[in-house]
Amino acid sequence: MLSIVIFFAAALAEIAGCFAFWVVFRLHKSALWLIPGLGSLVLFASLLTLVDSNAAGRAYATYGGIYICASLLWLWRVEGVRPDLWDLTGAAFSLIGAGIILFAPRGT
Repeated sequence: MLSIVIFFAAALAEIAGCFAFWVVFRLHKSALWLIPGLGSLVLFASLLTLVDSNAAGRAYATYGGIYICASLLWLWRVEGVRPDLWDLTGAAFSLIGAGIILFAPRGT
C-alpha cells in the first residue's frame, strides 16, 4: 500500500511541475514559475524510484493509471472543472488496469 501513496505523491509532484510550465507558456505568467516547477519534476522522478518494483517499466505503467485519477482531481480542485461521467469512467478503467499490474501474482 505504500506504493500507492508514493504513486499519488509522484502524480501530484508531476502535475504541479507541468502546471508551472502551463502557467508560463499558456497563461503568460512570470518565468519564475519554472523554478518550483523544475524542482517539482525532480521530486516526481525521485519518488518513482522509491516504488517497490523489479522493473521500471512496470512501475511507470502502474503509475500511469494513478496519474489519470490524480489529474482529474487536479482538474476539479485546482482548475475548478468538475469531471464528468466519461472522465470518471475512464479513470475507473485506468485504476482497474493499474491494480492488475500492481497486484498481479508474479512467478519468481
